[in-house]
Amino acid sequence: MITLSIIKADTGGFVGHSAVHPDMLAEARREMTRAIQSGLLVDGHVASCGDDVSLIMTHTYGPDADLIHSFAWDTFRNTAHVAKDLGLHGAGQDLLSDAFSGNLRGMGPGYAELDFEERPSEPVVCFLADKTGPGAWNLPLYKMFADPFNTAGLVIDQKMHAGFVFEVHDLHAGKRILFDCPAELYEMLMYIGAPSRYVVHCVRSKTLDETAAATSTQRLSLMAGRYVGKDDPVMIVRCQSGLPAVGEVLEPFTLAYGVAGCMRGSHHAPLMPVASGHAHPSRFDGPPRVVALGFQIHDGKLIGPRDLFADPAFDKAREQANEIMDYLRRHGPFEPHRLPLDELEYTTMTLLTERLADRWTPMSTEVATPAGTGRRG
Repeated sequence: MITLSIIKADTGGFVGHSAVHPDMLAEARREMTRAIQSGLLVDGHVASCGDDVSLIMTHTYGPDADLIHSFAWDTFRNTAHVAKDLGLHGAGQDLLSDAFSGNLRGMGPGYAELDFEERPSEPVVCFLADKTGPGAWNLPLYKMFADPFNTAGLVIDQKMHAGFVFEVHDLHAGKRILFDCPAELYEMLMYIGAPSRYVVHCVRSKTLDETAAATSTQRLSLMAGRYVGKDDPVMIVRCQSGLPAVGEVLEPFTLAYGVAGCMRGSHHAPLMPVASGHAHPSRFDGPPRVVALGFQIHDGKLIGPRDLFADPAFDKAREQANEIMDYLRRHGPFEPHRLPLDELEYTTMTLLTERLADRWTPMSTEVATPAGTGRRG
Protein backbone atom coordinates (compact mmCIF):
# COMPACT_ATOMS: atom_id res chain seq x y z
CA MET A 1 0.00 0.00 0.00
CA ILE A 2 1.09 3.54 -0.77
CA THR A 3 -0.31 6.60 1.01
CA LEU A 4 -0.71 9.93 -0.74
CA SER A 5 -0.98 12.90 1.62
CA ILE A 6 -1.52 16.59 0.99
CA ILE A 7 -0.95 18.66 4.11
CA LYS A 8 -1.26 22.45 3.90
CA ALA A 9 -1.04 25.50 6.12
CA ASP A 10 -0.95 29.27 5.90
CA THR A 11 2.17 30.24 7.83
CA GLY A 12 2.60 33.75 6.43
CA GLY A 13 1.40 35.79 3.45
CA PHE A 14 3.38 37.79 0.89
CA VAL A 15 2.01 40.50 0.38
CA GLY A 16 -1.01 40.45 2.70
CA HIS A 17 -2.84 37.18 2.03
CA SER A 18 -1.95 36.93 -1.65
CA ALA A 19 1.05 34.57 -1.98
CA VAL A 20 3.83 32.56 -0.31
CA HIS A 21 7.29 34.13 -0.16
CA PRO A 22 9.94 32.23 -2.20
CA ASP A 23 12.14 31.86 0.91
CA MET A 24 9.34 29.96 2.67
CA LEU A 25 8.95 27.58 -0.27
CA ALA A 26 12.72 27.07 -0.36
CA GLU A 27 12.71 26.15 3.34
CA ALA A 28 9.88 23.64 2.78
CA ARG A 29 11.75 22.11 -0.16
CA ARG A 30 14.90 21.70 1.94
CA GLU A 31 12.90 19.85 4.58
CA MET A 32 11.19 17.72 1.94
CA THR A 33 14.55 16.72 0.43
CA ARG A 34 15.85 15.69 3.87
CA ALA A 35 12.74 13.59 4.52
CA ILE A 36 13.12 11.76 1.20
CA GLN A 37 16.82 11.16 1.73
CA SER A 38 16.19 9.82 5.25
CA GLY A 39 13.61 7.33 3.95
CA LEU A 40 10.66 8.90 5.79
CA LEU A 41 9.02 9.77 2.48
CA VAL A 42 9.04 7.85 -0.77
CA ASP A 43 8.67 11.13 -2.65
CA GLY A 44 7.40 14.65 -2.21
CA HIS A 45 6.56 17.90 -3.92
CA VAL A 46 6.12 21.40 -2.46
CA ALA A 47 3.42 23.57 -4.00
CA SER A 48 1.42 26.66 -3.13
CA CYS A 49 -1.92 28.25 -3.86
CA GLY A 50 -2.43 31.78 -2.61
CA ASP A 51 -0.81 32.11 0.81
CA ASP A 52 -0.80 28.38 1.62
CA VAL A 53 2.15 25.99 1.53
CA SER A 54 1.12 22.47 0.45
CA LEU A 55 3.23 19.37 1.06
CA ILE A 56 2.32 16.62 -1.42
CA MET A 57 3.89 13.38 -0.18
CA THR A 58 3.95 9.63 -0.77
CA HIS A 59 4.87 7.24 2.04
CA THR A 60 4.02 3.83 3.52
CA TYR A 61 2.73 4.81 6.98
CA GLY A 62 -0.99 5.18 6.19
CA PRO A 63 -3.32 8.11 6.92
CA ASP A 64 -3.01 10.04 10.20
CA ALA A 65 0.52 8.76 10.73
CA ASP A 66 2.33 10.46 13.62
CA LEU A 67 5.68 10.53 11.80
CA ILE A 68 4.26 12.18 8.67
CA HIS A 69 2.14 14.70 10.54
CA SER A 70 5.03 15.54 12.86
CA PHE A 71 7.26 16.17 9.84
CA ALA A 72 4.64 18.47 8.31
CA TRP A 73 4.20 20.33 11.61
CA ASP A 74 7.93 20.90 11.98
CA THR A 75 8.18 22.06 8.37
CA PHE A 76 5.36 24.55 8.85
CA ARG A 77 6.97 25.80 12.05
CA ASN A 78 10.18 26.42 10.11
CA THR A 79 8.35 28.30 7.34
CA ALA A 80 6.57 30.35 10.01
CA HIS A 81 9.96 31.36 11.44
CA VAL A 82 11.02 32.50 7.96
CA ALA A 83 7.79 34.50 7.68
CA LYS A 84 8.39 36.15 11.06
CA ASP A 85 11.95 37.05 10.12
CA LEU A 86 10.62 38.72 6.96
CA GLY A 87 7.77 40.46 8.79
CA LEU A 88 5.16 38.74 6.63
CA HIS A 89 1.44 38.98 7.26
CA GLY A 90 -0.16 36.41 9.58
CA ALA A 91 3.05 34.50 10.28
CA GLY A 92 2.14 31.09 11.72
CA GLN A 93 -1.59 31.85 11.72
CA ASP A 94 -2.74 28.28 10.97
CA LEU A 95 -0.65 26.77 13.77
CA LEU A 96 -3.14 26.72 16.63
CA SER A 97 -0.96 24.95 19.19
CA ASP A 98 2.47 25.44 20.68
CA ALA A 99 3.37 21.74 20.58
CA PHE A 100 2.65 18.76 18.35
CA SER A 101 0.39 16.13 19.92
CA GLY A 102 0.31 12.92 17.88
CA ASN A 103 -1.36 14.08 14.66
CA LEU A 104 -2.63 17.28 13.10
CA ARG A 105 -6.31 16.79 13.90
CA GLY A 106 -7.58 20.01 15.44
CA MET A 107 -4.19 21.74 15.29
CA GLY A 108 -4.84 24.04 12.32
CA PRO A 109 -3.22 22.60 9.16
CA GLY A 110 -5.59 20.96 6.71
CA TYR A 111 -4.96 17.59 5.10
CA ALA A 112 -6.36 15.07 2.65
CA GLU A 113 -4.97 11.54 2.63
CA LEU A 114 -5.76 8.20 1.05
CA ASP A 115 -3.97 4.88 0.76
CA PHE A 116 -4.26 2.38 -2.08
CA GLU A 117 -2.65 -0.47 -3.94
CA GLU A 118 -0.85 1.19 -6.83
CA ARG A 119 -2.27 0.22 -10.23
CA PRO A 120 -0.05 -0.33 -13.30
CA SER A 121 -0.99 3.24 -14.24
CA GLU A 122 -1.95 5.47 -11.32
CA PRO A 123 -2.97 8.99 -12.42
CA VAL A 124 -4.04 11.38 -9.66
CA VAL A 125 -5.03 15.03 -9.57
CA CYS A 126 -4.16 17.12 -6.52
CA PHE A 127 -6.43 20.15 -6.17
CA LEU A 128 -5.36 23.12 -4.04
CA ALA A 129 -7.72 26.03 -3.33
CA ASP A 130 -7.31 29.40 -1.66
CA LYS A 131 -9.77 31.88 -0.12
CA THR A 132 -12.60 29.39 0.37
CA GLY A 133 -13.75 26.63 2.70
CA PRO A 134 -13.95 22.80 2.64
CA GLY A 135 -17.46 22.78 1.16
CA ALA A 136 -16.03 24.14 -2.10
CA TRP A 137 -15.46 20.55 -3.29
CA ASN A 138 -19.11 19.43 -2.87
CA LEU A 139 -20.34 20.51 -6.30
CA PRO A 140 -17.40 19.19 -8.37
CA LEU A 141 -17.36 15.85 -6.50
CA TYR A 142 -21.08 15.43 -7.18
CA LYS A 143 -20.50 16.15 -10.86
CA MET A 144 -17.42 13.89 -11.13
CA PHE A 145 -18.95 10.86 -9.42
CA ALA A 146 -22.73 11.21 -9.75
CA ASP A 147 -23.67 13.37 -12.75
CA PRO A 148 -23.78 11.51 -16.10
CA PHE A 149 -23.99 14.83 -17.95
CA ASN A 150 -20.47 15.52 -16.65
CA THR A 151 -19.05 11.99 -16.46
CA ALA A 152 -19.90 9.77 -19.40
CA GLY A 153 -18.27 6.82 -17.65
CA LEU A 154 -21.23 6.57 -15.29
CA VAL A 155 -23.26 5.45 -18.30
CA ILE A 156 -20.79 3.64 -20.57
CA ASP A 157 -18.08 2.24 -18.26
CA GLN A 158 -19.24 -1.04 -16.69
CA LYS A 159 -16.88 -0.52 -13.72
CA MET A 160 -18.54 2.82 -12.91
CA HIS A 161 -22.15 1.98 -13.73
CA ALA A 162 -22.95 0.71 -10.21
CA GLY A 163 -22.08 4.14 -8.79
CA PHE A 164 -20.18 5.44 -5.79
CA VAL A 165 -20.58 5.86 -2.04
CA PHE A 166 -20.13 9.38 -0.65
CA GLU A 167 -19.06 9.95 2.97
CA VAL A 168 -20.49 13.28 4.12
CA HIS A 169 -19.47 15.05 7.34
CA ASP A 170 -21.61 17.37 9.44
CA LEU A 171 -18.97 19.88 10.56
CA HIS A 172 -21.16 21.41 13.27
CA ALA A 173 -22.37 18.19 14.91
CA GLY A 174 -19.20 16.15 14.37
CA LYS A 175 -21.09 13.32 12.67
CA ARG A 176 -20.83 11.48 9.35
CA ILE A 177 -23.17 9.60 7.03
CA LEU A 178 -22.76 7.41 3.94
CA PHE A 179 -24.90 7.97 0.82
CA ASP A 180 -25.20 5.17 -1.74
CA CYS A 181 -25.44 6.84 -5.16
CA PRO A 182 -27.29 6.92 -7.47
CA ALA A 183 -29.99 5.34 -5.25
CA GLU A 184 -29.71 8.04 -2.54
CA LEU A 185 -28.64 10.90 -4.78
CA TYR A 186 -31.58 13.18 -3.97
CA GLU A 187 -31.15 12.65 -0.24
CA MET A 188 -27.46 13.49 -0.50
CA LEU A 189 -28.06 16.67 -2.50
CA MET A 190 -30.32 17.99 0.25
CA TYR A 191 -27.29 18.00 2.55
CA ILE A 192 -24.28 18.78 0.35
CA GLY A 193 -26.16 21.68 -1.20
CA ALA A 194 -25.45 23.41 2.15
CA PRO A 195 -21.62 23.37 1.94
CA SER A 196 -21.03 25.63 4.93
CA ARG A 197 -22.07 22.73 7.18
CA TYR A 198 -22.12 19.47 5.19
CA VAL A 199 -18.95 18.46 3.35
CA VAL A 200 -18.04 15.47 1.19
CA HIS A 201 -15.04 13.87 2.90
CA CYS A 202 -14.37 10.96 0.54
CA VAL A 203 -15.87 8.97 -2.34
CA ARG A 204 -15.54 5.21 -2.79
CA SER A 205 -16.14 3.01 -5.84
CA LYS A 206 -18.70 0.27 -5.21
CA THR A 207 -17.36 -1.94 -8.00
CA LEU A 208 -13.65 -1.58 -7.20
CA ASP A 209 -14.16 -1.22 -3.42
CA GLU A 210 -11.47 1.48 -3.44
CA THR A 211 -11.39 5.09 -2.32
CA ALA A 212 -11.41 7.37 -5.33
CA ALA A 213 -11.29 10.83 -3.73
CA ALA A 214 -10.41 12.40 -0.39
CA THR A 215 -10.73 15.98 0.86
CA SER A 216 -9.70 18.12 3.80
CA THR A 217 -12.69 18.86 6.04
CA GLN A 218 -11.11 20.97 8.77
CA ARG A 219 -12.70 24.35 9.61
CA LEU A 220 -10.31 26.69 11.35
CA SER A 221 -13.05 28.87 12.82
CA LEU A 222 -14.63 25.83 14.50
CA MET A 223 -11.27 24.62 15.83
CA ALA A 224 -10.04 27.96 17.15
CA GLY A 225 -13.35 29.42 18.27
CA ARG A 226 -12.55 32.59 16.34
CA TYR A 227 -11.70 33.63 12.80
CA VAL A 228 -8.06 32.80 12.04
CA GLY A 229 -8.23 32.45 8.26
CA LYS A 230 -10.25 30.66 5.62
CA ASP A 231 -9.67 26.91 5.44
CA ASP A 232 -8.29 26.79 1.89
CA PRO A 233 -9.11 23.12 1.24
CA VAL A 234 -7.18 20.46 -0.68
CA MET A 235 -8.43 17.37 -2.50
CA ILE A 236 -7.02 14.18 -4.06
CA VAL A 237 -8.82 12.45 -6.94
CA ARG A 238 -7.65 9.19 -8.51
CA CYS A 239 -8.48 8.79 -12.20
CA GLN A 240 -9.05 6.26 -15.03
CA SER A 241 -9.60 2.46 -15.06
CA GLY A 242 -13.01 2.31 -13.40
CA LEU A 243 -12.77 5.84 -12.02
CA PRO A 244 -13.55 9.13 -13.80
CA ALA A 245 -11.11 10.04 -16.59
CA VAL A 246 -8.84 13.03 -16.06
CA GLY A 247 -11.01 15.08 -18.42
CA GLU A 248 -14.14 14.16 -16.44
CA VAL A 249 -12.44 15.16 -13.18
CA LEU A 250 -11.51 18.59 -14.59
CA GLU A 251 -14.82 19.27 -16.37
CA PRO A 252 -16.73 20.65 -13.33
CA PHE A 253 -14.29 23.55 -13.15
CA THR A 254 -15.40 24.89 -16.53
CA LEU A 255 -18.12 26.58 -14.44
CA ALA A 256 -16.94 29.39 -12.16
CA TYR A 257 -19.38 28.27 -9.47
CA GLY A 258 -19.93 30.29 -6.33
CA VAL A 259 -18.16 29.58 -3.04
CA ALA A 260 -17.92 31.23 0.36
CA GLY A 261 -14.70 33.00 1.25
CA CYS A 262 -12.95 35.83 -0.58
CA MET A 263 -12.42 39.05 1.43
CA ARG A 264 -12.22 38.38 5.19
CA GLY A 265 -13.71 34.93 4.54
CA SER A 266 -17.14 36.56 4.53
CA HIS A 267 -18.30 36.86 0.92
CA HIS A 268 -19.63 34.77 -1.92
CA ALA A 269 -17.42 34.80 -4.99
CA PRO A 270 -16.69 32.62 -8.05
CA LEU A 271 -14.01 29.92 -7.89
CA MET A 272 -11.49 30.59 -10.66
CA PRO A 273 -9.45 27.68 -12.12
CA VAL A 274 -5.91 28.93 -12.82
CA ALA A 275 -2.40 27.84 -13.67
CA SER A 276 -0.03 27.77 -10.70
CA GLY A 277 1.57 31.04 -11.77
CA HIS A 278 -1.76 32.83 -11.44
CA ALA A 279 -2.78 31.33 -8.08
CA HIS A 280 -2.33 34.63 -6.23
CA PRO A 281 -5.68 36.22 -5.32
CA SER A 282 -5.49 39.99 -5.15
CA ARG A 283 -8.77 41.65 -6.14
CA PHE A 284 -10.84 41.88 -2.94
CA ASP A 285 -8.72 38.92 -1.79
CA GLY A 286 -10.08 37.00 -4.75
CA PRO A 287 -11.55 35.67 -6.80
CA PRO A 288 -10.88 32.43 -4.89
CA ARG A 289 -8.45 30.24 -6.83
CA VAL A 290 -8.06 26.53 -7.54
CA VAL A 291 -5.10 24.78 -9.16
CA ALA A 292 -4.96 21.19 -10.42
CA LEU A 293 -1.63 19.37 -10.31
CA GLY A 294 -1.60 16.05 -12.15
CA PHE A 295 0.82 13.24 -11.26
CA GLN A 296 1.47 9.69 -12.38
CA ILE A 297 2.43 7.66 -9.32
CA HIS A 298 4.89 4.87 -10.10
CA ASP A 299 6.63 2.84 -7.39
CA GLY A 300 5.53 5.60 -5.03
CA LYS A 301 7.31 8.28 -7.06
CA LEU A 302 5.45 11.43 -8.08
CA ILE A 303 5.93 11.74 -11.84
CA GLY A 304 5.02 15.35 -12.55
CA PRO A 305 3.31 17.62 -11.91
CA ARG A 306 1.37 18.70 -14.97
CA ASP A 307 -0.29 22.07 -14.41
CA LEU A 308 -3.68 20.98 -15.71
CA PHE A 309 -5.48 24.34 -15.61
CA ALA A 310 -2.69 25.96 -17.67
CA ASP A 311 -4.92 25.33 -20.67
CA PRO A 312 -6.85 27.82 -22.82
CA ALA A 313 -9.85 25.48 -22.54
CA PHE A 314 -10.43 27.07 -19.12
CA ASP A 315 -10.18 30.66 -20.38
CA LYS A 316 -13.96 31.00 -20.57
CA ALA A 317 -14.31 29.92 -16.93
CA ARG A 318 -11.78 32.56 -15.98
CA GLU A 319 -13.65 35.22 -17.98
CA GLN A 320 -16.88 34.09 -16.36
CA ALA A 321 -15.29 34.40 -12.89
CA ASN A 322 -14.28 37.99 -13.59
CA GLU A 323 -17.78 38.87 -14.82
CA ILE A 324 -19.40 37.28 -11.76
CA MET A 325 -16.94 39.09 -9.51
CA ASP A 326 -17.91 42.41 -11.10
CA TYR A 327 -21.60 41.67 -10.51
CA LEU A 328 -21.20 40.57 -6.90
CA ARG A 329 -18.87 43.41 -5.93
CA ARG A 330 -21.55 45.92 -6.88
CA HIS A 331 -23.65 44.58 -4.00
CA GLY A 332 -21.07 45.92 -1.53
CA PRO A 333 -22.06 44.95 2.04
CA PHE A 334 -25.41 43.48 0.97
CA GLU A 335 -26.28 39.82 0.55
CA PRO A 336 -25.90 37.74 -1.59
CA HIS A 337 -22.30 39.05 -1.91
CA ARG A 338 -21.83 39.21 1.84
CA LEU A 339 -22.53 35.93 3.63
CA PRO A 340 -25.58 35.62 5.91
CA LEU A 341 -24.94 36.80 9.46
CA ASP A 342 -24.73 33.29 10.89
CA GLU A 343 -21.95 32.40 8.43
CA LEU A 344 -19.80 35.51 8.64
CA GLU A 345 -16.22 34.83 9.70
CA TYR A 346 -15.58 38.39 10.80
CA THR A 347 -18.57 40.12 12.39
CA THR A 348 -19.29 43.13 14.58
CA MET A 349 -22.82 41.83 15.18
CA THR A 350 -22.26 40.81 18.81
CA LEU A 351 -20.91 44.24 19.74
CA LEU A 352 -23.68 46.00 17.83
CA THR A 353 -26.34 43.88 19.51
CA GLU A 354 -25.03 44.86 22.94
CA ARG A 355 -24.61 48.54 22.11
CA LEU A 356 -28.02 48.98 20.48
CA ALA A 357 -30.03 46.68 22.74
CA ASP A 358 -31.95 49.47 24.50
CA ARG A 359 -32.92 51.11 21.20
CA TRP A 360 -34.97 48.14 20.00
CA THR A 361 -38.63 48.42 21.01
CA PRO A 362 -41.65 46.20 20.35
CA MET A 363 -43.36 46.78 17.03
CA SER A 364 -46.76 48.49 17.18
CA THR A 365 -49.75 46.75 15.65
CA GLU A 366 -50.74 50.08 14.07
CA VAL A 367 -49.39 51.17 10.71
CA ALA A 368 -46.77 53.88 11.27
CA THR A 369 -47.28 57.23 9.55
CA PRO A 370 -44.16 58.91 8.17
CA ALA A 371 -43.44 62.15 10.09
CA GLY A 372 -44.89 65.29 8.53
CA THR A 373 -47.24 63.57 6.09
CA GLY A 374 -50.44 63.58 8.18
CA ARG A 375 -53.54 61.63 7.18
CA ARG A 376 -56.18 62.47 4.63
CA GLY A 377 -59.80 62.28 5.70
